[in-house]
Amino acid sequence: MSQSPDSRSLLSASSQLNLMEVESIDDKEFDIPQVDTPPTLESILNQMEEEEDPFVLEDTCLLNTDNMDAQSYDTSSLASSDSGDPAHLKRKRRTLEQNAAVHGSVLRLSLLKGISAQIVAAADKVDAGLPTAIAMSGVIAVGTSHGLALVFDTNQALRLCLGSKTTGAEFGAISALSINHDCSRLLCGFAKGQITMWDLANGKLLRTITDAHPPGTAILHVKFTDDPTLAVCNDSGGSVFELTFRRVMGMRSCDSRCLFSGSKGEVCCIEPLRTPPDFRDHPITCYSLLAMASLTKILIIGLKPSLNVWMTLPYIKSDPSSVPQLAWQFVPVQKTVNPMLAFCKGDSVHFLLVKKEETGTIHVIKQRQLQLSCDIISLNWINSCSLVLLDSHEKLHVVDRPTQDVLETLDLEQVQLVYNSRHFKSLATGGNVSQALALVGEKACYQSLSSYAGQIVCLGTKSAHIMSLRNWKERLDCLLKQERFTEALSLAWSFHEGTAKAVVGLHGDSQKRKAVISDKMVEILLHFTEYAVKKCPEQGKLQVMEQHFQEVVPVLVDYCLLLQKADLLFNQLYSRLVENMVAKGVFLESLESYIVANRLGHITTPVMKDLLAHYHDNGMMDSLERCIVHLDVTSLDIQQVVQVCWNNQLYDAVIYIFNRGMNDYITPMEKLFSVIGPRVREGRSLTGDDVVMGNKLLVYISCCLAGRAYPIGDIPEDLVVQVKYQVFEFLIRLHSGDSSQKEEVFPFIHTLLHFDTREFLNVLAMTQESSLMRRDFPNTRSCCVQTFDDVQNDKQALEYQQRIVDILLQVMVDNPDFTPSQVGGLFTFLARQLAKPNNTLFVNRNLFDQVLEFLCCPDDDSRHTERQQVLLELLQVGGVVQFNEERLFTLAEKAKFYQICEFLYEKKHLYDRIVDCYLQDPLRKAEIFSYIHNLMSMPGYSSEEKLKVKEKVLQHMQELVSLDPGKLADLVVWHFTEEVHTIISELQDDSLLFQFLRCLLESQEGSQSASRLPLESELYELLLDLMCRFEPQELLKFLHTSQHYRLEEAIQITEKYHCNEAKAYLLEKKGDIPGAFAGLLQTLKERLDVLTAEMSGGIGGGVDGRDEKEADGEFTLTTVKSSLNQMILFCHRNCQNLDQEQRKDLWFPLLDTMMASQKEVMGLSDKHISDGLKEMTLKVLNCMSSFISLPAIIQQILQDPVYGRGKLAEIQGLILGMLDTFTYEQTLLETTTNLLNHDLHWSLAHLHSAVTRGLHPRQDSCNICLQHYKRKQDASEEIVVFSCGHLYHLQCLQQKDCGWGVASEPQQPWRCYKCSSSHGGRGGACSEPNRSRSTSLAQTRFSSGHHEKGAETHRKKVVAVATLDVQQELSWDHLRGLYRGPSRLSILSEVLHGQSSEKAGFLLPAQPESFHLKLAPPPLFEE
Repeated sequence: MSQSPDSRSLLSASSQLNLMEVESIDDKEFDIPQVDTPPTLESILNQMEEEEDPFVLEDTCLLNTDNMDAQSYDTSSLASSDSGDPAHLKRKRRTLEQNAAVHGSVLRLSLLKGISAQIVAAADKVDAGLPTAIAMSGVIAVGTSHGLALVFDTNQALRLCLGSKTTGAEFGAISALSINHDCSRLLCGFAKGQITMWDLANGKLLRTITDAHPPGTAILHVKFTDDPTLAVCNDSGGSVFELTFRRVMGMRSCDSRCLFSGSKGEVCCIEPLRTPPDFRDHPITCYSLLAMASLTKILIIGLKPSLNVWMTLPYIKSDPSSVPQLAWQFVPVQKTVNPMLAFCKGDSVHFLLVKKEETGTIHVIKQRQLQLSCDIISLNWINSCSLVLLDSHEKLHVVDRPTQDVLETLDLEQVQLVYNSRHFKSLATGGNVSQALALVGEKACYQSLSSYAGQIVCLGTKSAHIMSLRNWKERLDCLLKQERFTEALSLAWSFHEGTAKAVVGLHGDSQKRKAVISDKMVEILLHFTEYAVKKCPEQGKLQVMEQHFQEVVPVLVDYCLLLQKADLLFNQLYSRLVENMVAKGVFLESLESYIVANRLGHITTPVMKDLLAHYHDNGMMDSLERCIVHLDVTSLDIQQVVQVCWNNQLYDAVIYIFNRGMNDYITPMEKLFSVIGPRVREGRSLTGDDVVMGNKLLVYISCCLAGRAYPIGDIPEDLVVQVKYQVFEFLIRLHSGDSSQKEEVFPFIHTLLHFDTREFLNVLAMTQESSLMRRDFPNTRSCCVQTFDDVQNDKQALEYQQRIVDILLQVMVDNPDFTPSQVGGLFTFLARQLAKPNNTLFVNRNLFDQVLEFLCCPDDDSRHTERQQVLLELLQVGGVVQFNEERLFTLAEKAKFYQICEFLYEKKHLYDRIVDCYLQDPLRKAEIFSYIHNLMSMPGYSSEEKLKVKEKVLQHMQELVSLDPGKLADLVVWHFTEEVHTIISELQDDSLLFQFLRCLLESQEGSQSASRLPLESELYELLLDLMCRFEPQELLKFLHTSQHYRLEEAIQITEKYHCNEAKAYLLEKKGDIPGAFAGLLQTLKERLDVLTAEMSGGIGGGVDGRDEKEADGEFTLTTVKSSLNQMILFCHRNCQNLDQEQRKDLWFPLLDTMMASQKEVMGLSDKHISDGLKEMTLKVLNCMSSFISLPAIIQQILQDPVYGRGKLAEIQGLILGMLDTFTYEQTLLETTTNLLNHDLHWSLAHLHSAVTRGLHPRQDSCNICLQHYKRKQDASEEIVVFSCGHLYHLQCLQQKDCGWGVASEPQQPWRCYKCSSSHGGRGGACSEPNRSRSTSLAQTRFSSGHHEKGAETHRKKVVAVATLDVQQELSWDHLRGLYRGPSRLSILSEVLHGQSSEKAGFLLPAQPESFHLKLAPPPLFEE
């Protein structure tokens, strides 16, 4: 048979790992402690399923797989489509999303035509049946439903047809296949449970195994291990068996051993670790590892040298129908290769790295899990970093494990995959499987996919397909065939940078790989350019053509620059694009972004010429200027570019070319001055372009003087000083080059001063600062030692600066061309320079006077703060010696320079005058309190100075109170405690006095600093008097919090201002309950009268009048409710200490008042107010019923004149409300009684159960003498058993003195000797029972002796005697601890106590009216 393209790839891939390219990896995810003593298989099988903890991965980090090997690079997905269950997409968990990067077509899916044709032919011609299983190694084996096995070689030629229809009729369909590592043996498992072994060299049947596992179950899996004499199988009963093949004396046999019983949990997937040929010497191969997946857990066991369980992991809860999957792969980690197990059930894939430690133990390490949004039914590795997953919708996902990216998704629906459901349901043997296994079998396709050497074959009902990773060139060619050049370039660049995934076919070191990929990218770029030019629409709108090339040209430019192929860009690609004018324009315009970003610094001369012409013709002069200032000047035609730039006013570009191209920093200034100078000197108005030019000139001069290049970069270091002096020389020229007779001296300084005096002086100031900084901090490159040249340069710089200052003074002072504001700016500049610490400028005395006159000019309000700050800085560095202090002080006062005044006062120690400065300065007035406090607290001031300040503060007390009474109060507490009465007497404004006293007294209430202030009652009573006048609503709060007033005087004050509520509080505090009640009742009556008057008044003003009246009525009703609540609380507080008659004197007047008001508004139309009064009356009745008997209340109601003569219906609501209250209280009483009885019964029942339950000793020997509890067969000896399980002879306990009482007492309490010794040794008889942790909950004393005649002599009679004294208490404490919460009775008690703590009844008015008792469910107990 000829070799087809499909068959060529059958075994072309290799899974070998290049370990030399594996970088060191941060191993943070390998921090799980190893198991020193792994559990046995039996212990794992005996675990209860519900006790297993779910497998939850810890927070781990990704493995760094850069440069791992040629088959492990990253890629991106083109054909990725979501095939998951929509329900999974809604889960709040991290799902794999399609990356924005391009992966291309990663997987090649090919039809194996030869094998597919043979499968169909065998079914049709020889009745072989449909395919049921497939296995791949060096050959491919396909099993059929009629028991035949077809074996194909690498050319898809049929080598063997094993078995016969007779075998199929007897054994059933082939349900599992396995080929050993050298392709010499084939194992076939059958649906009826038999296993056959075939010799693949000659097709001979070697073994037929019928007794390896229980009969009546199908073979689900049969697998060779690395040992050719050892295999494992898994049947539909869920059991796993080890098969050992032997040949003795020419006779072949097979021994079977059960590894896992299906009765302990059904295993439905097994996977032995098969080692690739390159790793046959790996140290872990000697353990012959086997992974098993049951319906609930994963197990990793070792078959050699002895059976051992190395790890067991339960699943996280998942869908019961999900199919468990297992797959091994050797992966490189930290320059070593170890096997990794991938397992999944549902939508989560977990990874376990298996390592052999030096001690010989196996260390299994959990890795980061992979979360998908689909139900996985097949899992296979295709290389060390990539997995191929099949979901329940038959969508194939290629996933990169380190990054968890889905690289590609393919649809396998056309394959018509073969499922193994019949075998999982064991239909051939009667279907005797569990429902759980049958449910999993619905989606089982274990035997339909097989992987080997980087390839996966999948079996369909009529065909076979093979999958493998495409090499990197194929992936690029797939994109190029689809004309997706941009994505192809992106993928190629990821290959170039080593960031691609699942890369195959790249060999050699990094440089060689990059060179190969670079050549391929050049080929793609040329192809893309040809395609773009040919595919350009020849007809149509210009915008369409521009859009076409805008999608192509930037991509070409970008990748050429990434590859550093500028010659390719400007020679080959540009020469092809220039044929199309639209493409040429787009190309030239796209260069701007790369030039500005400094990615492209050199352009060939022809391209630069075209660039200038294109930008000029299209008016893109700003873009042209941005490009020029970033390009290398050597690539420019300087004469042409300068001419174009000057004609188009591109001054930045002109300056850049002169500076960089010719090292000329003066000519640009001359050119700019020649344009702007005449207009400024002639006084003409400047246009916008002139202003821009002038500002550029100032910035350019500033950059040159500071050593910076304009507009970007730095001046070369060897030119910095030279350029600076050239600029200085230029500025101080007497005349310009083309001067006329009318030109003033120093024309350039004149021009800049007239253009913008302030900014020019700022430029000079920054230059001065940079010079001083270099002088103070010499450059480290000179090793902190200034050379002679440096000293000379500094000296010359200082001379230039002094010269500039002299010229400024000469030009501006006494010159009418400059305004006073401009001259003032000069003086400010001079003052700042003179105020610098290292100032070297010299200015004569007359000039100092002029500066002072300007800075302190009272008529100039402009920049007041700035002028004051400048003068202050000048004085602080010693400039005051230049001035006459008296004259300076006079000028500062006129100019309102209060900081200057403070500076002078501070110098003369006139601190009391500084207080005036703060008070007069509006910006710093609030800081006076901090100043006074600091001055009075610091030790550096004399007592006389502090006394003067104190007198000054007392003089301005009125102003200080109005400024901030709180801060003044703090100040008084700390420093003016003896002058409090003086301060109060001087404060004439009662409102200010009230604010001051409140801050003074309330802030000190209860504080530690209160002892500084004499707490006199007169002060608090004065504050109380003022509070009655200004804030009566705060009275009650003040009276509650303060305790320093006299009661009688306070009552008189509140009575004076008619503050009834405050007066009632004081009277109640005094003990005058009737007087307090009368005051509150009077307030309530007044508010009820106001409410009645508002409701009975006429309505005016239309709708607005009605709305206003309703709002007023609502407000008044709220005040009535508040007053009534206060009275009810008052009655509740005091009724506890009153007799029945005194209670009536409180409640009945309150009831009469409410009923009277209700009668007055009964006939009015406002139903809301009427209902509100009824509600309040009912509240009074409910509350008073807790203290007044119901007959007395009803009699009082009926004695009312109106209700006595009226109908019963008028008081029906009141009576029914009282009856509801009675019913509620009766229900509450009955419920409480039931709860009490229930809790009592439960407690006694559990107490009795705890005291009388049997005890189970831990051992049958005494824990003291260590002898059997029956030391002598004939003797009768008493035994004591504790609830802790320890057993003792009574005689041994008595010898150890472990009793609490006298030994002769019949009910002697004991304590466990061993437990009490371990908790601190023996205790004496006076030990506290509650502290004895070893005391049993119920101690039982047993006696053993002989029975009467006829009984068995070796039986013992056990008599239990319960001790209920001290142990009863301990048991009761134990039972109380069994509650998870308090009892229901205690909850009700706490509610009652919480209400009574406020001296109020259970039905307080503060409770909402909808309050109902909610009975709790029965309490929860811990058995």
